Amino acid sequence: MSLSPDQQRSLRCIAGLMIPVSTAYQVPGADDPVIFADILASLGMDTADTIKALAALDAIAGGVFADQTATAQNDAAARLRDAGGPEVLSMGRVILQCYYRDDRVVRSLNLEARPPFPLGRTLAQGDWSLLDPVRARPKFYREAPE
Repeated sequence: MSLSPDQQRSLRCIAGLMIPVSTAYQVPGADDPVIFADILASLGMDTADTIKALAALDAIAGGVFADQTATAQNDAAARLRDAGGPEVLSMGRVILQCYYRDDRVVRSLNLEARPPFPLGRTLAQGDWSLLDPVRARPKFYREAPE
């Protein structure tokens, strides 16, 4: 199952509305060609949910979302966001995950654009006492046999 050309155009529009270009931070929007290609390639098991979310978006917009005016797109996107649902969350998650793994975006966050392994990442030590309530709870699981 794959997205039709109209669905791809609409998904690209909604990605650009979710995360627009920022000149202040010098980062692309989620509708950037490289990021959007990653979104399409990464849909996988979320394709069906994305198609449902885009169909709901088209219904709200009264036609193909990508063919609407900017004002109508903003209104329809806001209404879809307010309606929510698992399909909308799924579509948004794919857009966000692909955006935040783009090297340009990672560098804008003052992180080194590289995989976390083999060098690893150093995390600041937090307050381990926050786990005390969890440690104090009775076991609610079965021990694995040795």
